[in-house]
Order: sequence, then structure tokens, then C-alpha cells
Amino acid sequence: MARRLLSVVLGFALVLIGPATAMALNINESYRPQDEFKLDPWFSIGPIEFNKAVFYVIVATALTCFTMIYVARRMQQTPNRLQTAVETAFTLMRDNITRGNMDSRMAAKWFPFIATIFLFIWFSNIIGYLPLPTNTEHKVDIFGLEVPSLALYAATANLSVPLVLTLMVWISYHVEGIRAKGFIRYLKGWIPAGVEGPARIPIFFIEVISQFVRLVSLSVRLFANILAGHLLILFMGGGLVVLLNLAIFGSVVLGFITGVMAVAFFLFEVGLVATLQAFIFATLTAIYLGGAVAEEH
Repeated sequence: MARRLLSVVLGFALVLIGPATAMALNINESYRPQDEFKLDPWFSIGPIEFNKAVFYVIVATALTCFTMIYVARRMQQTPNRLQTAVETAFTLMRDNITRGNMDSRMAAKWFPFIATIFLFIWFSNIIGYLPLPTNTEHKVDIFGLEVPSLALYAATANLSVPLVLTLMVWISYHVEGIRAKGFIRYLKGWIPAGVEGPARIPIFFIEVISQFVRLVSLSVRLFANILAGHLLILFMGGGLVVLLNLAIFGSVVLGFITGVMAVAFFLFEVGLVATLQAFIFATLTAIYLGGAVAEEH
């Protein structure tokens, strides 16, 4: 995916700078933008290895817990701006995402789970667009102290994190469906009503495959969108200029164009994609949970 995005961006750059200049390009092969997502170990505690992905997961978890506890202890009869924003998010998670896809009994039971997933993914996505000193490969000297340079990274840009979240959702809705209907009746519910005779066999196996495909679609959708956004910001924010290794004039011209595009991509990712991906993941979670216990699966 990274190579495909790189080829698209390079092609776009060649169109911008013209064919004659493109023939004279000297690609900087020492520049490896994929290393921005390399997970170098920081330290280990027993069998547990800490790196920047673990750091971002811990920060997102802490922010999720802190938000819930802080808001719960400071609810007022007359809401302030913070409480108004929280109540708006609460209404979105409770009414649109949860109650919109399952009955009231299921919604009351699973709302904390779905709300936690939404907030965790949202915080993971948002802090991924904040420049933090997490790049240990390139360090800067500040008054004789070597500190990691600023970098953009998101825990959800590491496939293992969306995959673990997906496994939690996948196991949860299967367990809930079996608990509500029983094992045999739950499996029978995978066959649409009205399908009779030998056609039930291939339909059942198609549904089995689709259940496992959900593991891929739910996790890769979140991972790919966040990774692609970070790569676009990385290339447009100066990575493309370094990669193409242009002369000073070409670097200034291309840097100005891509710099404007980097700001546009950044605002688009922070303003829409970060929230949209959390909303989609939480909504699909509610749909799968509601569908698992529905009489007509």
C-alpha cells in the first residue's frame, strides 16, 4: 500500500514539475518514508516490549478513561461548553449508533462497550495528528540533550491494534448471538428466510466465509484510512521534496505546492476522517451485535 501511494504521489509530482524536469530527477534512495512507521524498541519490562505504538495505545486509553471519569464527576444542571460537547457526543453514541441498530435491552447492555470503542479509536486517531517527540531514529540536540524528533504516528496505523479491536467485536457478537438463541439456532439464522432445499448448504458456507471476511474488512478499513492519511501528510509536508532531491528552485516551487496540500490534507484528516472512522467502526459493531440476536439474521 505504501508503494502504491508513493507511485501515485510521484506521478502527480512529475505532472506538476513537467516532463523535461522529470527526466533529470535524481531520486534520493537514502530517504525511506516507510521508516516513519518502523517500531524500534524503547525498553522492555520482562517479556513486554515498549515502543511508540504501545505509547500511543497507553495515551489513548488514559484519555478515554480520564474523559469518562472527569465528565461523570462534573455533570451540572446547567451545562457548560464542555458538558454540551460531551452530551452531544453521548447522544450520538447512544441514540444514533447504539439504539439505532439494536433494541433497548441490548442497547442498555452494550452501550458502554460501544462508547468505549468509539472514544478509544477517536482519541487514537486525533493524537495521531499531533506532532509528538516519538521519532527515536532521528534525534535533535537540545542544550546537549539528545531527544527524539517530532513525528506523526497513530496506534490505529498499526494493523495489530485495529485487528485486536475487531477480534473483540467479532467474538462478542458471536457469543451474544449464541447466548440469545443457542448454538444450533444461531447457526441456522445465518441462512436467509425462504431458502430451502440443497441451496441452504452453499448459502451457509458463503455466510461462514463472510463472517471471517468481517475480520479483514473491519480492521483493514480503519488501518488503511489512517495509514494513507499519514502517508499523504508525510509526502506533501516535505517528504516528496526530499525524495525527489531536486535543485533549490525546484524544491522551493514543489515545496510550496505540496505544503499547501499538506495543510489541506491535515485539516481534512483531523476534521473528518478521524471522527468518521471511529463512527464507522462503532456503528458496524452495533450492527453486528444487533444482527446476532435479531430473529431474522
